[in-house]
Amino acid sequence: MQNLTIVTTGGTIDKVYFDDKSDYQIGAPQIGEILEQLGVAFRFDVIPILRKDSLHVTDDDRALIRSTIEAQPHRHVLVTHGTDTMVDTARVLDGIAGKVIVLTGALNPARFHGSDAVFNIGCAVGAVQTLADGVYIAMNGRVWHPSAVRKNRDANRFEALS
Repeated sequence: MQNLTIVTTGGTIDKVYFDDKSDYQIGAPQIGEILEQLGVAFRFDVIPILRKDSLHVTDDDRALIRSTIEAQPHRHVLVTHGTDTMVDTARVLDGIAGKVIVLTGALNPARFHGSDAVFNIGCAVGAVQTLADGVYIAMNGRVWHPSAVRKNRDANRFEALS
C-alpha cells in the first residue's frame, strides 16, 4: 500500500471535552496527527466530511460517505466513525467495487490517556493492507465483516453475532 485515503465522520475518536460546558463535542480529526506521530511509511490523505456522533448520522450522510469513497482514486480506504452506528454505515458501503474499506473508531476519545484509538487505528491500517476488496470493521483487536458483528453497549465492545 502506497496511498491510504482516510474519510473521517466524527464519533468518539474525535471528541473533545470542554470543562466550561461539561460536555463533549466532536473536534478536528485526530487520525492524521496520530499517523504522523507514528511515522507511518505510506502516504495518506484525510478527508473530513462529517463531525457527528454516529447516533446522528442519517441516511443522507451515509450516501455522502459512500459517494465520497467511490470518488477516491486509491484502493485502500479507512473510515473513522462513531461506534454506535458503525455497523449500519458499513452495510451501506458494501458492494463498492475495487476497494478495501475498513471502518474503525474508539470507545474513548483519542485525546484521552489510555484511549483505544491508536490501537484500533493500527489494527485498521494493518487490515486495510491485507484484506481482499470489501468492507470490514476493525475494533477491539479483531476484524469482522459487517454482517457478523455488533456493538455490545453493555460490555462496551464489539463482538461476533451469536
